[in-house]
Amino acid sequence: MSKRKRRQTSRSGRSTVYGRNPVLELLRAGWPVREVWLAGEADDARLRQIVSACSGLGIPIRHLPARELTARLGHSDHQGVAAVLGEVQYADLDAVFARAREAGEPPFVAVLDSIQDPQNLGAILRSAEAAGLHGVIIPKRRAVGLTPAVAKASAGAFAHLPVVQVTNLVRTALELKDAGLWIVAADQSGDTSLWEARLDGPIAVVVGSEGKGIHRLLRETCDFTVRIPMLGKIESLNASVAAALLFYEVRRRRRGVNRE
Repeated sequence: MSKRKRRQTSRSGRSTVYGRNPVLELLRAGWPVREVWLAGEADDARLRQIVSACSGLGIPIRHLPARELTARLGHSDHQGVAAVLGEVQYADLDAVFARAREAGEPPFVAVLDSIQDPQNLGAILRSAEAAGLHGVIIPKRRAVGLTPAVAKASAGAFAHLPVVQVTNLVRTALELKDAGLWIVAADQSGDTSLWEARLDGPIAVVVGSEGKGIHRLLRETCDFTVRIPMLGKIESLNASVAAALLFYEVRRRRRGVNRE
């Protein structure tokens, strides 16, 4: 089996994903696709699903001879199909605040510091969308952005949630403060338990990477730090699991549910 990555830049200079399963997963995740290149007939169940998905999404299909598809990609590992990727549009803070106003709620956002694993970012976006956050903020540098792998891991949630990419998280945190949000850092060294912290107002939850945590300057910008109670012998949780617990605790408080 080929070790070649399933995402590449084609010889025409366009970013593509190829292979039956990768293309189908991409379409299901909601990643923007300009067109799909299909060689031959859709004589396989997955190819028929791809054709059906393209029809439902209004994505054009270009039928090509197998040799031309191979020439465009520069190899023959395509399984008869490739998708030409479109660009994901990041949101801005105004879109996040607008979403909160539309929901009639105080703003509730996540600030992710140096999350580099696509699986982690995708899982966090999935939890954020499910918990009703109004947006997620990520840095441009030293962190993964929105990619097809992230889209897949998010189960398509990235398409339903404003994701803001910024050059400076500290400056953005200060902007959020100016807008009236409390900035809360999630860190196991925090002196306030998640169960006891006040989390019912306009809030931005800051989550760091598993390896480096939250950078010092960003942490110093936060209003307070909370820790997740650990009742067993391990000392920390996966970043995406910790984020999900934080998101739902904030949501629980907002619904006025009494603590057990």
